[in-house]
Amino acid sequence: MDHELFSEERSAEVVAASFASAPPRLRELLTSLVTHLHAFVKETGLTAQEWEQGIAFLTAAGHKCDDVRQEFILLSDVLGVSMLVETINHRTAGGSTESTVTGPFHVVASPSRALGDSISLDGKGEPCLVTGQVTGPDGEPVPGASVDVWQASADGFYDVQQPGIQPERNLRGLFTVDADGRFWFNTIVPRYYPIPDDGPVGGMLHAAGRHPFRPAHVHFIVTAPGHQTVTTHLFVAGSPYIDSDAVFGVKESLVRSFPLVNDPARAAEHGLPNPFRTVHFDVRLLRAQDAPAPAGD
Repeated sequence: MDHELFSEERSAEVVAASFASAPPRLRELLTSLVTHLHAFVKETGLTAQEWEQGIAFLTAAGHKCDDVRQEFILLSDVLGVSMLVETINHRTAGGSTESTVTGPFHVVASPSRALGDSISLDGKGEPCLVTGQVTGPDGEPVPGASVDVWQASADGFYDVQQPGIQPERNLRGLFTVDADGRFWFNTIVPRYYPIPDDGPVGGMLHAAGRHPFRPAHVHFIVTAPGHQTVTTHLFVAGSPYIDSDAVFGVKESLVRSFPLVNDPARAAEHGLPNPFRTVHFDVRLLRAQDAPAPAGD
């Protein structure tokens, strides 16, 4: 017989050997997956009923996915896998803005907007001016960079969660920075919110005694030719759940205060009512040639 038969003791080795002809990286991934998965089953003494419940859970997660809902990303998020992958693949040694998860709501393209435009199409919420600058690792401006932003409403919902209630593409915008790498736009202060918890992932959190909430934040994806893309958040200091984000996305360097400004002239300049909130968020990018090689290379 050319190969060893399956046994409890050597189950992982036998299955891993079946991938011997796979391409090297695929073989590495599948071998490691099988090794850890079989160890989990053995260490926990997984019962047949628990295995069936696990299969049913994954099946339900698949059924919950649609064009605006990705239950498997939610599952990855709440297990901390999304943040771990993001962290491993964007090791910057302090050279650029820290990254965090994309989240499950970047499911539609942000509309192109001019600098200074408002992304709040219904005007509901506390007005806020966001300013910042995109620079390279040495602080040099990066003209032409694109800044893609999206956020939840003052009620804690994204536009795709409230069709017919929020305007389409509300609180989303794609901006091109000026010659000095600067950007500015009007919005409203976002609210903390629960990740969608009406599906199997929410059921798992409830069963485990965990809450589904994320602290208030604005999403950013910043891209520029010749530079490594950064996917990150701007978190509202003092927001509920800032210390217990359901998806483990908070990093101290990404938390900012949103002070109240009483300045009628500045409010008029930016087309805002007075007083208004403001926040400044600079984004530093690594040059492409300086970016660490992706994990697995």
